[in-house]
Amino acid sequence: MTIQSRIQYRVKRSKRSVFMRSDFKDIADYDQVGRCLRQLVSEGLLIKISYGLYVRARINRITGKPMPDNPAGSDGVMMEALERLNVAYSVDEVSQSSLSGNSTQIPAKIKVTPSSPRFTRKIKVGSQSVNELR
Repeated sequence: MTIQSRIQYRVKRSKRSVFMRSDFKDIADYDQVGRCLRQLVSEGLLIKISYGLYVRARINRITGKPMPDNPAGSDGVMMEALERLNVAYSVDEVSQSSLSGNSTQIPAKIKVTPSSPRFTRKIKVGSQSVNELR
């Protein structure tokens, strides 16, 4: 079984949708994992959202392009990525009331803001982004 097939198998079988490069360090060394992840991005199985962060992808039936494979969409991917990085975050008031069930209004886009100003990593999933304007 090749390194790429082992990584691909792990990505397909995992319950999470966001992966870090370090999730595969038991399979191969840093450079080999990087090459395999780049190959999987070019094949459309993964989408690179930040340095060392990848999200499992599926093909959109309408556009034919890869999109995040997460039931919560781009917003869920953004929150899962910040949780994987152990970064505390907050969402805007309208989104928070919708997520907690206090409001029936659903916002068009959830604004996710890291709590620490020291977190400067740029994460971008589709049109949703964190630290893009800093």
